[in-house]
Parts: sequence; C-alpha cells; structure tokens
Amino acid sequence: MWFLPVFGLIIGAIIGSTITFQVPPIYVKYMSIAVLASLDSVFGGIKSILEDHFDGTILLTGFFTNALLAALLAYLGDRLGVDLYYAAVFAFGVRLFHNLASIRHNILLMYRTKKANGMR
Repeated sequence: MWFLPVFGLIIGAIIGSTITFQVPPIYVKYMSIAVLASLDSVFGGIKSILEDHFDGTILLTGFFTNALLAALLAYLGDRLGVDLYYAAVFAFGVRLFHNLASIRHNILLMYRTKKANGMR
C-alpha cells in the first residue's frame, strides 16, 4: 500500500515533465508555494502509511487545503506589500523535512526488524 503515493508522485512527475505549460511570471510565487504545500501532504501521506494510520480523505483534503492556504497566504502578502510567502515556505519546509525524517526512520526500523528476524 505504501507504493501508491510514490507511484502517483512518479506518474505526476512524468506527466509534468512531458507537458509543456508556461506559468505566467506573476503566478510563479503562488505555484511554488502550492507545490511545496502539496509535497508536504504527499510526504505526510507516505509517513502515515508507514505508521499504519493512513486515511485517503485526510490526504486529499489536506493536499488541496494546504495548497490553497499557502497560495492565499502568498497572495494576501502581495496585496499587503509583505512577503508572507516566506512564512509558508518556512512552515511547509520544516514539515517536509520532518516527514522525510520520519519516513527514513520508519524504513530503517522496518529494515532492522526484518534483518533481526531473519537472523534468528
């Protein structure tokens, strides 16, 4: 089951690299924040699969809510003349690295457990 989000990420990367679509320069900041927030949701989904408490509804709602909130925060910051998107970059960046560390920890723990059980 853990391969499903990874498979989706790979398919999305392939589709994204084959289809050429120019994002207008004015929207680049919003798109980059939305992609970062979406990646945070994907890594959170992988982490929850490895911890055996995955819920697809939570993943989908978090995916779109995080992306929209991050883009809205960047837009609001632009309207106010304040670079609020840095707050979203920081928050989602920290969460992304935290989720990645948890994924790495869980995979190493599963590997060590499997290796220890195989040695006996």
